[in-house]
Amino acid sequence: MNLRMGHPAALVDVCRIPELQQLSMTPDGSLHVGAGVRQADVLADREVGARWPMLRRAISEIGHPQIRSRGTVCGSIAHADPAAELPAVALALDATMVVRSRRGERRIAAEEFVLAPFTTVLEENEILIEVVFPPAGADSGWAFEEFATRRGDFATAGAAVRLVAGAGAVIDCRLALFGVGGRALRLSEAEEAVVGRPVDEEVLAAVHSAVESGLDPSPDVHASGEFRRELAARLAVSTIERAWERSNG
Repeated sequence: MNLRMGHPAALVDVCRIPELQQLSMTPDGSLHVGAGVRQADVLADREVGARWPMLRRAISEIGHPQIRSRGTVCGSIAHADPAAELPAVALALDATMVVRSRRGERRIAAEEFVLAPFTTVLEENEILIEVVFPPAGADSGWAFEEFATRRGDFATAGAAVRLVAGAGAVIDCRLALFGVGGRALRLSEAEEAVVGRPVDEEVLAAVHSAVESGLDPSPDVHASGEFRRELAARLAVSTIERAWERSNG
C-alpha cells in the first residue's frame, strides 16, 4: 500500500488475536510462529536466535526497525515478494505453512506455497495462521547473505543455505536464491554439485557455474540481468562455503 501497489477496500488487523501471537517450540524441537508474531519479536528472542540463527540473521536485514516492529513473519511470507528474505529462508529451512479457512486446515510445504510474484496457493477466505520451522540438527551449517544498494533497500540478490554434513562430506544442501526471479527458488544443479563431496574449490566452481547457467533474471531500473546472475552466483558460493565452515563436516 505504501508503494501504491495495493488498494484494499478493507484492512483486518490480526495481531491482537491471542491464538495468532504464539511463538513457541514444541517437544520435537520445531519452532511455531503465529500470524500475529512481529519480526521484531523473533529478532529479540534469544532462544530462537540460538536455534534458528538463519531466521534471526535474515530478519535483521529486513528494512528498518520501524518496519520490523510492525511487519510479521507470516505476513512477509504470504505477501510473496520475490526480493523478500523470509520466503527464501522458509524454503531453505524446509518450513511448513499452516493455513486455515471455514473449510478446515491444511499444511503446505514452503516449496509449494509461492507460485509467482505476490501470488501464493492461498485460496479465497484462507489465511496463513502459522509457519513451522523444523529443528536444525547439530551437524548442520547455515549462511545467509544479500546485496542491496543501500541498507534497508530491497535485495538486488540474496542466498540462504542450510547444509548437513558428516564424515567429511555434504549429506544434504538446500540453497534458496531470491531477488533473481519471480519467487525464491532452489537450483537442483547447484545443490547436486555439493552433495556427496567436501566443499572445496572445485565444488565451489561447479556451484558458480550451475547458478550462472540456471538463472535468467530480468533487468530493471536497479540492475541488469547479467549483474544479478553473477551476483547470485557469487552469493551462492560464499554462503555454501560459510555453511560448510559452520557444519561439523
